[in-house]
Amino acid sequence: MISRKDFIKGALSGIGASVAVIGGLKIATGDLNHLAAPLDGLSIDLRPRFYDDMRVILLGTGMPTSSINRSKPANVVMVRDKLFLVDCGEGTVRRLLASGMPPSRISDVLFTHHHSDHNSGFDDFMVSSWTGGKRERGRQVPLQIYGPTNTRQIIDKFMDAWKWDLDLRTKHTGVSTEGLKVEHHEKNDGVVYDTDGIEVRAFTVDHGVAKPAIGYRFEYKGKVIVISGDTLPTQNMIKYAESADILIHEAYSKKWLERGLKKNPHLEKIITNIVNYHSSTLEVAEIAKKAGVKQLVFTHLMPDPAVLSYFERDWAKGTGDIFDGKITVGRDLMEF
Repeated sequence: MISRKDFIKGALSGIGASVAVIGGLKIATGDLNHLAAPLDGLSIDLRPRFYDDMRVILLGTGMPTSSINRSKPANVVMVRDKLFLVDCGEGTVRRLLASGMPPSRISDVLFTHHHSDHNSGFDDFMVSSWTGGKRERGRQVPLQIYGPTNTRQIIDKFMDAWKWDLDLRTKHTGVSTEGLKVEHHEKNDGVVYDTDGIEVRAFTVDHGVAKPAIGYRFEYKGKVIVISGDTLPTQNMIKYAESADILIHEAYSKKWLERGLKKNPHLEKIITNIVNYHSSTLEVAEIAKKAGVKQLVFTHLMPDPAVLSYFERDWAKGTGDIFDGKITVGRDLMEF
């Protein structure tokens, strides 16, 4: 009987072999598109500039601890000619490029809160979206930044820290300085954007000692997408996720944390804090049930499982007994 360890090794080897074969076939047949555009990193077709429906891509489904398979938290909501970047963890620009979306197309960034895993990719995004790349010029308009009421204070400090670098780039590249400008919109509760039938509403959540923290509800043509940010279970989440088409919610697996604690007792304080600041998979399933959402998508996975269905199903075990709608354990670059 094959052991679990050998099964995993075989599965991973198979995935690697498949990728290598596909890449080899592309080269052999003269399809070199995946090697193109070295100056902007975009090796696939660009996405359209207009979306009649509202869609969302998970750019980062990981946690504060770095992972080679999951970037840190970020999502992009696409509707009409707008792209709303929600959080900007490490790896955001890489995932945008992989999805066929130049960062320069984004002029609206929404933060849920300012833990470093949610804003650690902002420096890369700011420069990459401003300077542009080979196929598209950089952003020509000021960046609109939305977030809780400590956002201006934090982002302005980031900008001050990069001033020396940005001044040099401005002098030596001739890129428009308009794209470097930042306009702040701070609000913990209420509508933060309302144009062309697109409504974005912020609402307060409870991220333990990390205050202020907010979630966002996007609505367009009757479709609703809700992004939780980091939070303990709250009545506010049930209220603002009511009848949502998609609820994208952070979560930890209690069983996996308990297993991790047994193997790593020195991590007791970290694991205790996860429970004190976040929601369990079963608690989130209960929220989805009470809110009557159509689809639940888990993100900010703690601890993050390997990108294999076997582990993801075990991580989310029991959620289907509570919520009978569609449940997805998120992976980077999933689109809904």
